[in-house]
Amino acid sequence: MNHQTPGLAAQEQVSVREAFGIDSEARVPRFVEATEHVPAIDPAYRFNPDVTLAILAGFTHNSRVMVQGLHGTGKSTHIEQVAARLNWPLMRVNLDGHISRLDLVGKDTVVIQDGAPATRFQEGVVPWAMVQPMALVFDEYDAGRPDVMFVIQRLLERDGGFTLPDQNRVIRPHPHFRLFATANTVGLGNLNGLYHGVQRLNHAQLDRWNIVAALDYLPVADEVGIVAARVPDLAQKPSGMELIRSMVQVANLTRDGFAAGDISTLMSPRTVITWAENISIFRDPALAFRLSFINKCDEAERFIISEYYQRVMATELDESYALVPAGA
Repeated sequence: MNHQTPGLAAQEQVSVREAFGIDSEARVPRFVEATEHVPAIDPAYRFNPDVTLAILAGFTHNSRVMVQGLHGTGKSTHIEQVAARLNWPLMRVNLDGHISRLDLVGKDTVVIQDGAPATRFQEGVVPWAMVQPMALVFDEYDAGRPDVMFVIQRLLERDGGFTLPDQNRVIRPHPHFRLFATANTVGLGNLNGLYHGVQRLNHAQLDRWNIVAALDYLPVADEVGIVAARVPDLAQKPSGMELIRSMVQVANLTRDGFAAGDISTLMSPRTVITWAENISIFRDPALAFRLSFINKCDEAERFIISEYYQRVMATELDESYALVPAGA
């Protein structure tokens, strides 16, 4: 069965400097046409140069690329935004505990054919994606179940075929099929206690990833620029940019506290944007902070978080904000 997407054979070469704003003479392939599976471009997105070049190596040279970093650093979004600018179709699969081998490979299903029940093989995500010009991204790669990881291992061979034993056939990957993964750890397990449920990856599988890129949170100036671009109403107010900078500083304190094990929840850039949007709605940074972040946190940790707020904002966070029950 031919599952290839029409209209994606034509590629052009584009400048990395023009497409991604990175100081590089390299040129990368881009599809001339986009399909429904190509992610939407976020014009406010800021690219990490090293991670972007690593991801581009995956698209250009068919390298297997894993992006590792704390949650909220935008690992999956980074891959999506690279794909968006290359018009490269992309599919994400979250390897949480609910994804099974059958979800990836496929299974027999009963259908009605000519008025009688019949068995038909329904292919899974992997066979469907492999025969198309498609970037397949495995999110939470280090949380995958052992049976799922053995399915993926064969894919990590650059030109590896994928065998469907029940169908007695081998699927060969499309020339423009690409494979990526994101992970909170680098396959060494939950060493610091921050990520329950992650697995240790066997060295044979980890060694098959050609490139492992580490992604950290954005520099303050870049994150401020993103928040300002997403919430221009706040940025254009008197002292609006100063407020946004202070908000990012509060977020960085929560990230430092999370890394140190002081708190169990941190503010991602997405949360900062939500906080800014809620300030525009409620006209009160403290109330917006409670509604955007504190109510998501453990009650025992809210005092620490209120101290972060006080340290940066130079004003106390009212107890009614810091101690309101999470379900209120």
